[in-house]
Amino acid sequence: MTVISMEHIVPVVNKTAAIQQQQRYLVLVEFVYRHLNFQLAELKSILEAHGIHLGSSSGSSSGCEILPLPVPPTNRSISNRAFVILSFPIEEAKRWSGLTQTHEEQQLWGCSSTNLKDCANQSFQWLNRKTNNNEVESSSSSQSSSSFQRDCILPLVCDDPERPWKFTIHTLGTKVRRDEQDLMRKTFQDTLDSLKGPVKLDDPTTQEFLLIREIELDGKGSALLRTAATNNNNNNNNKTSSDDNDDDNNSNNITEMTSSQKNNKNNKDAYYNTDAIAYYFGRVLGGRIRSNEGSRGLDHYSLKSRPYLGPTSMDAELSFVMTSLGKVTTESIVYDPFVGTGSILLACAMRGAYCIGSDIDIRVLRGRGGNQTIWKNFDHYKLPRPEIVRSDNALYHRHYRHHRPTTTTHISSSTTATTTTATTTNIAPHLYDAIICDPPYGIRAGARQTGSKLDNPRPVLEENRHNHIAQTKTYSVSDVMSDLLDVAASTLKVGGRLVYIIPSFRDFEEDRDLPRHDCLELIDSCFQPFSNDLGRRIVAMKKIIDYDVSKRTEYLQSIWIDGAESAEKCANLRDKIMEAAREKPGYEEKAAIRKVKRKANKEAKKQEKKRSKQEENQSQQIKSTI
Repeated sequence: MTVISMEHIVPVVNKTAAIQQQQRYLVLVEFVYRHLNFQLAELKSILEAHGIHLGSSSGSSSGCEILPLPVPPTNRSISNRAFVILSFPIEEAKRWSGLTQTHEEQQLWGCSSTNLKDCANQSFQWLNRKTNNNEVESSSSSQSSSSFQRDCILPLVCDDPERPWKFTIHTLGTKVRRDEQDLMRKTFQDTLDSLKGPVKLDDPTTQEFLLIREIELDGKGSALLRTAATNNNNNNNNKTSSDDNDDDNNSNNITEMTSSQKNNKNNKDAYYNTDAIAYYFGRVLGGRIRSNEGSRGLDHYSLKSRPYLGPTSMDAELSFVMTSLGKVTTESIVYDPFVGTGSILLACAMRGAYCIGSDIDIRVLRGRGGNQTIWKNFDHYKLPRPEIVRSDNALYHRHYRHHRPTTTTHISSSTTATTTTATTTNIAPHLYDAIICDPPYGIRAGARQTGSKLDNPRPVLEENRHNHIAQTKTYSVSDVMSDLLDVAASTLKVGGRLVYIIPSFRDFEEDRDLPRHDCLELIDSCFQPFSNDLGRRIVAMKKIIDYDVSKRTEYLQSIWIDGAESAEKCANLRDKIMEAAREKPGYEEKAAIRKVKRKANKEAKKQEKKRSKQEENQSQQIKSTI
């Protein structure tokens, strides 16, 4: 997530008897990842982690509120916007410094939903103290806004002849030609002429001025693919706008064809809509994370840059979303009971948390040798290594014996004797601030738990116990969820969070089918659709009361509200997905092609392995003869 702090003064009417106009601090939050469905839940968690509680836009002068985004002058509605504007009292502005390690802060000098020139005019007028961003003029608001710019902006930003600066254009993934970039810079020439310092692009102390050109996005954060019929409707709606606005919008919408556009260029009925729907201009205060070349942004933490991966490694963007929902900070202790290759713990370690992970598959934890181990992933990013334990989450209460009921000792003394009394409580000790994980669901990797398929397995000899790897058996998804919630309820601190991912079909009812626990409260449940039938949810829960060990059986029985019927919707997901796939036309032909490719790849790997072994034997023979 990119938090762009838009330091802009807004007069807000205080609805008290003495009606006064107070200053507000605006923050534009840009979500740079593709998972736009989770943006508000993540933002709310980040604010709460820093003591800021999100309220509603009710016209009050205190608290944090969400303001509406600029709306383009068309009749059609726009969804999947990657921005949110927050408003809160000006005295809380400093609290936005360092909200998250993946954020960007920017002073907003102007914004417009009509055209680029309007945004440039607002920026120049605001810098010269002629207007406020809501275009309300009054003597009190102008004086208040003027003092802020005179005391903070002009001496620190504009009038310092030694302070370098640069101008950047952010177009949300679309590419703008060089001549078009020059036109945008010339549009803001009056504002940029106010800067007395030199232009330097590579200096790390350079202050950056950013122009954001917002376009319409789909649910994955990419340019929206529209049909020709929709385009005709939009053209009819746009006829009500002025000719000047049309000229400005057309002059700033020249973009290169992306690779995905080239793949669809033969489709005459579809096109990518790259028309600007809003412009924002301001000064970046720090933390831009969507990488340019050489910067350490999200791309720096992508899966393709890691030494060790597995079939179910969580992508970096979603891992950061989950850590935000878990309110992970530098003071957090985080546990992942299905750690795998450590993707989620990597995001937690980047936030400065102390990380603990476990997994039942010892082969994944040991890695493939050399640089392909879970610890090498952390070394690659120069992060502290986590504590890794091979254990079964289904047997957590047996593996970690320190979670037995606590014993409290009271010592009392008198002049004649000293007595000691011990009382045992059934409250499980608190350990973790957050449990964040991606449980196995049997789609790409099956869930396993300790046990044997045999009714009477052969006992393990005492002399073999030190290096024995226990047998495993199938672990039903409903049991995975029951044990996960039970472990979270018994080990989290009160107020700690459990964050996990659960796939679900369209018939999944959150109120009835989502697993619950008496000690945990549901905070957020965000759904991201993959297809017409299948999607996934990120679920965040908070521990609200202490866990009574004596009620463990009762807790487990109440996890599924409708019992087996609710549990069944989380079970056999792979079979349900395959059943839905078989109903699609052409499935058999595609399945046969995939089977041939898998067989060819397997044979190729076998031959490569055989060839490598032969070369190794030949090299050894040569060395022996020498």
